[in-house]
Amino acid sequence: MKLKLSDEVQFIKGVGPRWAERLSKLEIKTVKDLLYYFPREYEDRSQISQIKYTAVGEKANFRVEVLKVEYQKIRNKLDLLRVTFSDGSDVVNGIWYNQSYLRDQFNKGDKYIISGKISEKNWRKYNRKEINNPVYEKLDSEASVLNTGRIVPVYSLTEGLTQRRLRRIIANAIKSHASLLKDQLPQFILKKFKFPNLKTSILGMHFPKNQKHQKVSRRRLAFEEFFYLQLYALEEKKKYNELKGIKHEFIAAENKKILEELEFELTSAQNRVWSEIRKDMESELTMSRLLQGDVGSGKTIVAALALLETMANGYQGIFMAPTEILAEQHYLNFKELLSKFNYKIHLLTGSVKSSERKNIETEIEKGNSDLIIGTHALFQESLNYDKPGLIVIDEQHRFGVEQRHSLKEKGDNPDLLIMTATPIPRSMAMLIYGDLDLSVIDEMPPGRKKIATFWRRENRRKKIYEFAKEKIDEGRQSYIVCPLIEKSEEMPKLISAEELYKDLNSGFFKDYKLALLHSSIPADEKKEIMENFRDGKIDILIATTVIEVGVDVSNASIMIIENAERFGLAQLHQLRGRVGRGRYQSYCILISNPPGEDSAHRLEIMCKSNNGFLIAEEDLKMRGPGEFFGTKQHGIDDLKVASLIDDQELLVKARDEAGIIVKDKNWQQKYKEIAEIISRIELKI
Repeated sequence: MKLKLSDEVQFIKGVGPRWAERLSKLEIKTVKDLLYYFPREYEDRSQISQIKYTAVGEKANFRVEVLKVEYQKIRNKLDLLRVTFSDGSDVVNGIWYNQSYLRDQFNKGDKYIISGKISEKNWRKYNRKEINNPVYEKLDSEASVLNTGRIVPVYSLTEGLTQRRLRRIIANAIKSHASLLKDQLPQFILKKFKFPNLKTSILGMHFPKNQKHQKVSRRRLAFEEFFYLQLYALEEKKKYNELKGIKHEFIAAENKKILEELEFELTSAQNRVWSEIRKDMESELTMSRLLQGDVGSGKTIVAALALLETMANGYQGIFMAPTEILAEQHYLNFKELLSKFNYKIHLLTGSVKSSERKNIETEIEKGNSDLIIGTHALFQESLNYDKPGLIVIDEQHRFGVEQRHSLKEKGDNPDLLIMTATPIPRSMAMLIYGDLDLSVIDEMPPGRKKIATFWRRENRRKKIYEFAKEKIDEGRQSYIVCPLIEKSEEMPKLISAEELYKDLNSGFFKDYKLALLHSSIPADEKKEIMENFRDGKIDILIATTVIEVGVDVSNASIMIIENAERFGLAQLHQLRGRVGRGRYQSYCILISNPPGEDSAHRLEIMCKSNNGFLIAEEDLKMRGPGEFFGTKQHGIDDLKVASLIDDQELLVKARDEAGIIVKDKNWQQKYKEIAEIISRIELKI
């Protein structure tokens, strides 16, 4: 039978149906899965020491011969196996308790490599060198040494599977199938970066000859992962860039009119980004651009300028937000901002009543709506736009790549502007949004006060609430954010929003106006609560993370976050961004008794920095890319070797090389196997 990398793993020597079932729990089903199941770390057991010169308490590896095997039953349910080994310089005993089945493993004269720590206890007691449960590997000509005497791979396991067994299974797979591993990377890239071939690299990841072998193997495989994803992204970008889209004209009078309505001047960063967007919109090619800016940096006004330009050219503007609260807020803000203009604005969310929805959809289809603001409702297949000219998507990572594409297909290649207030490290932006051009607002509006951030333990809660009282008495408003909606038996120490609202409303803040806001509250009620909070009719809004993104109440100057250790850095930064939006000094107080060093470190970072990009980098280092957004993202979950933290320089190189290839119109013909790999890359939500 012809061997294939797609062969079921059960046919590898030492596997069979029983072990195949256990391997499937690690998502290993084929031989290729097995070969690409890489170690999580390595132990260097390659240095061979002499017993005589090894100190007590030291970890070491010895090349030895068995001198004597002793077995004794000490008492009921306790037996001892002692094997005496020698390397010619001295002797050391290997000690195993209740492992009598190992007696048959060792015979006088057998040669082994053993590894372990010289026991201090036994040295003091018996004045002899002993190792408890040493790792051992028999030296013979038939089998290679996998578990000691070399750099040893350490894998993530599942119940019932040992390191020793998995190493042997992988070694057998390499022996039988490694010859089928064929390089897909172009030869000129292998030569340019002095990468080893694929077979050598797979071997170097599992059983490296030395540290250099492992490092160059990992580097090659990491580059390859980045290369395919960047090739995919750049090919997508090329497709968009070649699409003939809408060529907008700059309407100077409209632009001037809206700028005069503002109470402030645009920052140099806002002006720069607006110029980049204008250049795209006034080109006949379709714009696909990501606008990235920290909380409060002024992305929305730039989006408003772009939407105004498309409307002034006779097209419809579409603005999509991730939550109804945020969509409602944008609707109110745009109505106020464009009040001097004769444009019709509609709000379309999931909670709009069916009769009203039908009327709005008819207005949109007939072209009687100039700006449509909404949530996922804008994706509906039944919704037909008249002449969409620009689509703005706020907080893109809360939607998905597929949704982004489906909305874009609604019109005749409308321009696309994606905005995010979640600062994304450059490496991650290149990977996830590699098909988009990038604009960054890296400057905050002048005069904006830094939000004073403090971390306090739970025994200071009363003083924190007293401080909030003082500020509310001065006319300010406050948020208190909780990790849960209602009390949980599974997490009894966490404070819930409903529980806290009940306690404070009848207790500490009984003389103040409080409101409760969370995702389970009906949409109409949420809308009314937010309107009352914006109008100053509510002093304290007790909420969950439903207020995390975009909520903008300039009079709110206090953000209190309960059980702050439960939130990631990026989320804490987003929540903090709900205050500091007016002329008053604002405060963010993190209440937490952190359970460990990581949680405490997260809170310390928040207190030290207001810089969202620095916080995002720290968040990426601490949580890893898979958890950064809390949802699956195209690219991130495909990485088995490459690291967005450690391999940023490699990512840039991979993108450069992919860019060179994509410039060739016939690259898919020249590199058919690579084109096939690219075609299998899936879009993930």
